[in-house]
Amino acid sequence: MSEYQYYEFLAVDRPLDDRQRAEVRSLSTRARITATSFVNEYHWGNFRGDPNRMMERYYDAHLYLANWGTQRIMLRLPRGLLDIDVARDYCVGDLVTAWTTGEYLVLDLTSEDEASDFDPDACPSMSAVVGVRAELAAGDLRPLHLAWLAGHGTAEADEYAVDRNADQDLEPPVPPGLAALTAAQRALADFLRVDDDVLAIASQTSAPLAETTDVPGQLAAWVQDLPVAEKNRLLLRVAEDHAVTVRAEMLRRFHDEHSTPIASPPLRTVADLLDAASRRRGDRERRVAAQRAEQQARRQQDRSLAREKRIDELARDEEATWSRIDAMIATRKPGEYDAAAALLTELQTLAEREGRRDTFTRRCLALRHTHARKPRLIERLDRAGV
Repeated sequence: MSEYQYYEFLAVDRPLDDRQRAEVRSLSTRARITATSFVNEYHWGNFRGDPNRMMERYYDAHLYLANWGTQRIMLRLPRGLLDIDVARDYCVGDLVTAWTTGEYLVLDLTSEDEASDFDPDACPSMSAVVGVRAELAAGDLRPLHLAWLAGHGTAEADEYAVDRNADQDLEPPVPPGLAALTAAQRALADFLRVDDDVLAIASQTSAPLAETTDVPGQLAAWVQDLPVAEKNRLLLRVAEDHAVTVRAEMLRRFHDEHSTPIASPPLRTVADLLDAASRRRGDRERRVAAQRAEQQARRQQDRSLAREKRIDELARDEEATWSRIDAMIATRKPGEYDAAAALLTELQTLAEREGRRDTFTRRCLALRHTHARKPRLIERLDRAGV
């Protein structure tokens, strides 16, 4: 197919004003632009804008697809909701990066696979993936861990994707709940092509998610106990049109203060994870092969029993079968020739079973002589070995 690129940007916390919309419009005359979104597709040429710059200035999420195998998702959060040092624990070469700009932190998560069959309709959409932004804002680090796994899964398939010395690096802190992903996290894992075996191995040391048992009124009591100066600061930020961010920060603080600390599992190296995933994959493939072989053997046995039953039926009136064969040949139809050859192979098996191979051979040679001028029949008899 011809070259294809898809760009989508989304403003989540605050829509673009008229000036900002005019600025992004100057980057593309064909893009579909609203106060909260920017979408454009290219079948030739390139986008004039810089996605990094657009994320820093205007948007909270960006999704990019290219038919040469690149899939990219970028997310922007207020710096107070995700610490840059925490984010950097999960960075992998050029595939998972993070930086700060002004009051924001930007995550750039990329998957590369030139060998994949490109189908833009099969890729998770922005609406399916963007929910991980709110989860990160709430303190859920599973999306970052999925990106880290994707980066090193790419390294397993492509030795040039990241520094090969990275296979001795330790995995970052393993967040709870990797074995029970949300819908948005599952979509992100699919978008970044996270290997299911790598994810299963990573999940083995991931603690279950803590059950939420908030007592009614507990949040209200927590808010009431906040210092007056802190409440005034929060209210001012709400008035300045930062309500979404303020809400996320307050809920994050509340849950951090009321959650039970979870003991950190021992960390493994990248090589340990990839080797364990490879063994798991090999075990599964061997099980599948064994099941397939067992099913094939069972089908073969069923076919053999059915054939034995048919031959037993032929033995009860063999002459009638020879008459059927003569009638089939007389039609001069290719399909009837095939059926006649099949019946002859079963008569041959019957003759061998009863020690009458010579009798069958003489009769079959006579049939060949009688119909020697029917090349298509003779061809089928040769192919059937009778």
